[in-house]
Amino acid sequence: MFHAVPDILRSGAAFVVVLGILVFVHESGHYLAARWRGVHVEVFSIGFGRAITGWVDRRGTVWKLAWLPLGGYVKLHGQEQPEDVTEAVRASWIPGKTFHEKSVLSRAIVVAAGPAANFLLAMVLFSVLYMVVGRPLTLPVVGEVMPDSAAARAGLQVEDRIESIDGRPTRTFEDIQAIIVGRPGESMPMTVLRAGKTETLKVVPGSREVGGKQVGLLGIRGGRTEYVPVGPLAAITGGIAQTWTITADTVAGVAQMISGQRGTDELGGPLRIAQLSGQVAELGVASLVSFIALLSVNLGLINLFPIPVLDGGHLLFYLAEALRGRPLPPRAQEYGLRAGIAVLAGLFIFATWNDLSHIGLFRWVAGLIG
Repeated sequence: MFHAVPDILRSGAAFVVVLGILVFVHESGHYLAARWRGVHVEVFSIGFGRAITGWVDRRGTVWKLAWLPLGGYVKLHGQEQPEDVTEAVRASWIPGKTFHEKSVLSRAIVVAAGPAANFLLAMVLFSVLYMVVGRPLTLPVVGEVMPDSAAARAGLQVEDRIESIDGRPTRTFEDIQAIIVGRPGESMPMTVLRAGKTETLKVVPGSREVGGKQVGLLGIRGGRTEYVPVGPLAAITGGIAQTWTITADTVAGVAQMISGQRGTDELGGPLRIAQLSGQVAELGVASLVSFIALLSVNLGLINLFPIPVLDGGHLLFYLAEALRGRPLPPRAQEYGLRAGIAVLAGLFIFATWNDLSHIGLFRWVAGLIG
């Protein structure tokens, strides 16, 4: 029992560092955009609750670090509507510096700048990694063979290097996926390099329905990655491309969960992020930086979901205001915010349940009872 304490402490520390970086970058996007659009920022907080430390800058912004490291916020001057506050509060507003009096475009820019900062952080981190370490190349080497899969039936083994499939060379693991996905149920020759000798196998990919069509499945996982040195320009373009790929894959995954084509057991919350943070931190700085970049993309995407309370929900309200020529009725906004809070609460509870199941808490409790 006690041997797990250092692991918990390491995971907790890594989680605080990772989340702190992501929140700071996200809120910095809001802060800088607000400054650009002429909105005074009253508070910039990392964490929630009582402040551990803080200071006031020369512009009157309160910067603070709070004790609950599960997010952060930027408090914009005059963020409330005039009818929602007292006369005393309205009298304290600085003319021309309030958020609510800015145009729809300016307000949308301030709100969208948070997620945009997260995407930009991912691009920068991936680009720096490619410059310093090199661009990762997943080799066409078998790391694991799934039981009862097409790969197992074909006789593939761990450490086999797949040289070609149906005459098409496979220089990366992604090349294997690209060939197999489009050839479900077709018998194809596969050339592999095994223990220094070349062998030819026959493989018939399995199939699964995705998006109304059948796609091929081989049933292997990649097992080896090498880093290829690249120049600055290639590193930057590679960082942008990698960010786009992760974004597209994440959106596709969420769409598959909503449509029922993919299980929801992959949804994770703070507990799983904390656990992964500790595990990734053990692998070195490069792995941790890559993990932060991956989470940054996910944080940017989550905040763009059209759920009231999130940035995407606010942008949806601003879009409606731009189309109508006036804001949505206060009651409609209130109902939307309530629904958004309910959705987020439900997702948080579900993700936490998945986290507890993933770390084996329920099995442990069942073992105690049993």
